Amino acid sequence: MAGGVRNQYGEIAIGNEVIARIAGRAAMECYGVVGMAAKNVKDGIARLLKKESLTKGIRLTAENNELSIDLHVIMLYGTSIYAICNSLIDSVKYKVEQYTGLTVKAVNVFVDGLRVEN
Repeated sequence: MAGGVRNQYGEIAIGNEVIARIAGRAAMECYGVVGMAAKNVKDGIARLLKKESLTKGIRLTAENNELSIDLHVIMLYGTSIYAICNSLIDSVKYKVEQYTGLTVKAVNVFVDGLRVEN
């Protein structure tokens, strides 16, 4: 379990898959993000994941109910990587904190590829 919330009524446990899905959807809503990436360790080649596999491009680390989120993304060629990454970090952090009540300590973005549109 990545985290949970405890109050006077009981405890809520939130699984890694749920948090990763929230982060993946938030990332996909950002302009310039084409999709999440999965790296082939053998070849070192990043490939675009289908929408059903968004969570495979995300790695979560939880310590003391604080999350660190690593996003591996593929971006649209010709866009400002810096601006998109800042937007991506803000959006993912806000939505994960808003939906789960957990604290996001860090969002790390790894741009694994660029896609050229015709």
